[in-house]
Amino acid sequence: MTTLLAAAVARQPVLSSGLTIVDWVGAALILTVGIAASALLRTGVRRSLRRGDSERMATEALTRFLGWSVVAAAIFWSLSVLGVRLGPLFGALGIGGVAVAFAAQSILANFLGSIILQIRRPFRRGDQISTNDCEGTVEEVNFRTVRLRTYDGQRVLVPCAEVLSKPITNHTTLGRRRTALEVGVAYDADLEECRRLLLAATRGADGVNEHPPPEVWVTDFGDYSINLVVRFWHAPDTASLWRVRSAVAIAVKGALDGAGIEIPFPQRVLTFAGEERLLVGDSSQHVEAGRPPGGEHGGAHAEQPGDHHVSHELAAGHPQGVDAGVGDGPHHRPSEEHADHQAQHGSQHGHDHRLPADHPPGLAP
Repeated sequence: MTTLLAAAVARQPVLSSGLTIVDWVGAALILTVGIAASALLRTGVRRSLRRGDSERMATEALTRFLGWSVVAAAIFWSLSVLGVRLGPLFGALGIGGVAVAFAAQSILANFLGSIILQIRRPFRRGDQISTNDCEGTVEEVNFRTVRLRTYDGQRVLVPCAEVLSKPITNHTTLGRRRTALEVGVAYDADLEECRRLLLAATRGADGVNEHPPPEVWVTDFGDYSINLVVRFWHAPDTASLWRVRSAVAIAVKGALDGAGIEIPFPQRVLTFAGEERLLVGDSSQHVEAGRPPGGEHGGAHAEQPGDHHVSHELAAGHPQGVDAGVGDGPHHRPSEEHADHQAQHGSQHGHDHRLPADHPPGLAP
């Protein structure tokens, strides 16, 4: 920038010769009037904005900007009275100003954004707003950021340019706020009676505004309930929203319970394989699904001393009415251990299951 300014001065002289005392006095008078006008303007703007509950730092930034603008205009006017050629200076300053503007465009954008926020006033200090995925109470608007205090006690600084470029929701500016609460009732419930009960319960809840009055409407038929929506107005702050919503929910639940109206909930029915009992002789065996009688190894139930009946396990697919120990194939022929067991068992209880030597094959003993 210094090189450009020197080149411009070298091409064309900036200060003309032949100045008189009148020129110097006139230039000094213009500069003095400009400084005085700047101070008066700053004081007037500051008082006006403070009466309108403007932010202190943004007010100071705006008044300084206006004051320095008046002083700069007075300086250029006094220089022109002195015969200073401002063309070369403005050319050099213009080139340098473009470079500075590119380097500080974010700062300038936020500075201008704070001024626009002060003029438009979409919110004031203490309002609860939502912007740029942030929600909280406005604490301050300075020359760069909007400072929010979130509902969980955190401090968030949102750039003024971002606030201007995104939607702003002011929850408290209108003095009231509406909330909706969905309620489901069983399909066999009387809907008119449900509406009357819900309206009466909502009107009696603490914090609900009388005007506009609460409303109850049937919205849709759900998978397991008929859904209604309760809409009511209350104070605009978020703390009142949670407090009044909780009071309405408690009142609605109590009213429906008192009238015997069910608030259904999703249910899931699970069906398991059934159980059956298989009777063998005069005793019973507990058979689980997918498991053969007698446990994992398929053995018969244990005999107790004093029993006088014989328990035989039948192979799968064995025809009924045919003795388990007699047959032609290998699957129907008793083993030697089984024959010895029968012989011993018969000798203990007076029953002999051994066949005589001349007994015809294929017949039961």
